Amino acid sequence: MLSRPNTALSQIHLQIMWSRLIAVVEEQAQTLVRTAFSTPVREAGDLSAGVFDRDGNMLAQAVTGTPGHVNSMAAAVKHFLDAFPLATMKPGDHYITNDPWLTCGHLHDLTVVSPTFLRGEPVGLFASTVHVVDIGGLGMGPDGRQVFEEGLSIPIMPLAREGKMNEDLMAMVRANVREPLQVEGDIYALCACNEEGAKRLSEMMDEFEIAHLDNLGSTIIEASREATLAKIRALPKGTYRNSVAMDGYDKPLLLNAALAISEDGIHVDYDGTSPASAFGINVVYNYTLAYTAFGVKCLVAPEVPNNAGSLAPITISAPEGCVLNVRRPWAVAARHTVGHMLPDLVFGCLHQVLPGGVPAEGASSLWNPQIFGGGSLVDEVADGTDAGALPEFSSVIFHCGGAGARPGKDGLSVTAFPSGVRTIPVEATESIAPVMFKRREFRESSGGAGKHRGGLGQVIELTGADGTPIALLCNFERVRNPARGRNGGGKGAPGSVELLSGRPIRPKGRQTVPPKDTIRLGLPGGGGFGDPREREPARVLDDVLDGLITREEAERDYGVAIDASGRIDAAKTERLRSMPRT
Repeated sequence: MLSRPNTALSQIHLQIMWSRLIAVVEEQAQTLVRTAFSTPVREAGDLSAGVFDRDGNMLAQAVTGTPGHVNSMAAAVKHFLDAFPLATMKPGDHYITNDPWLTCGHLHDLTVVSPTFLRGEPVGLFASTVHVVDIGGLGMGPDGRQVFEEGLSIPIMPLAREGKMNEDLMAMVRANVREPLQVEGDIYALCACNEEGAKRLSEMMDEFEIAHLDNLGSTIIEASREATLAKIRALPKGTYRNSVAMDGYDKPLLLNAALAISEDGIHVDYDGTSPASAFGINVVYNYTLAYTAFGVKCLVAPEVPNNAGSLAPITISAPEGCVLNVRRPWAVAARHTVGHMLPDLVFGCLHQVLPGGVPAEGASSLWNPQIFGGGSLVDEVADGTDAGALPEFSSVIFHCGGAGARPGKDGLSVTAFPSGVRTIPVEATESIAPVMFKRREFRESSGGAGKHRGGLGQVIELTGADGTPIALLCNFERVRNPARGRNGGGKGAPGSVELLSGRPIRPKGRQTVPPKDTIRLGLPGGGGFGDPREREPARVLDDVLDGLITREEAERDYGVAIDASGRIDAAKTERLRSMPRT
């Protein structure tokens, strides 16, 4: 994969340094996980980490992290250099922003960029991003109408100068967020991980006796670009279209894509996509590019390391003012709702050209409501309760539905694709917030039927501890538009949201779980792949015995009859599978 150096030995030498550089940024990311204060970072891994050359080109990213952060951050560092040229930076400097249009798409994501020096000379930069648990404002929900309502906005500015923290900024942050200790701790963790990356890079450069990253960086970028282009050039040329319907907030949305494959790369045009929403589910251009590139790379060049070179051949265009390229200051807090659907949209285009097909659609969009407590934040309290005595807190939970079935395998159940974040354990959430999970289990019958079954969603029942009311920023997608199957596979189950009391609750918007009530979330399942009647009867039986589907569904969807003793009725199964489908 490397460009042609002078000798075979030097080629091996460069490959070793490249692998070492990836290890350096992974250690950077692990430092962030181990020093962060909040559960989204230390438990879910909602972060990114990377190393950049002196011009702001990403050379390597950590394996730990999310595509929305990593690929957005890949373009963000150049904005930092525009504001603060590398020549003006000094050892111990750190710079910060959460500008959605420059970095990762909403105010909850803080990005810190730090220069790295070797013997007094700048050799590169480290950047890292985390999703903080709170940034003030309305919170991470879709209710805002402009970004000004969504929290504290930090323009690109110094976080530290020569090791001295910007205490004025830190005081401003503490005064504007609901969880100042966690947010401040995460900011220090961002600095710590960048410093650890710089330390490891300096050690690596001394070990390999190199004074700069210029040769290594240009080799990485050029080799990755050429490797990605080689994969793209092997595909049939042409333009391939797909669309995905979404629930939206107050009205449905349509995402429309035309994916063009040429000798120069892949370009995805989102013309025909719905206009921007009046609510905070809009996506900024850089986040759209991030998840588009991820979707393409997953299928076309997954083995090529992620860096500026491998990302360069993948480009997009989206009409300004559409939901995928929203103008400032439109609301964007819940931009993942739409952004996480882009790989499914891209997969539908590439399904038309890749031999064997691609995975079916999945739940895709995370179900990660922010949870608030406190008398001023809930809509009702129990009779005789002092609203002022209710505990005040802010937390967020990360949960996911099922992934789509793959051409040769079942879909993964309760798996966060495409975000890649981990589910926050219920014990971690209950230890920091007065909430209680009464139930969390696989959602039976939620995976789409197919030769390869879609991944299952899950059922979650959540309430306030001791029956106290809690407020949720609901942002639940695929309630009206379930994941579609491929090649004859069935749809996954749509999502569901309900209160056990039977009182009404919407899938989106800030709402209260009343005193002593419980919210039940049925997370959507992934679509199936292939004709369900081609699934091996023994595997259908296993699904029934494991409680993943019912006996009635085995007979209706798969044409497999299972008798009362739990055995396959071979004769009836043969008759069912020979009958014409209705």
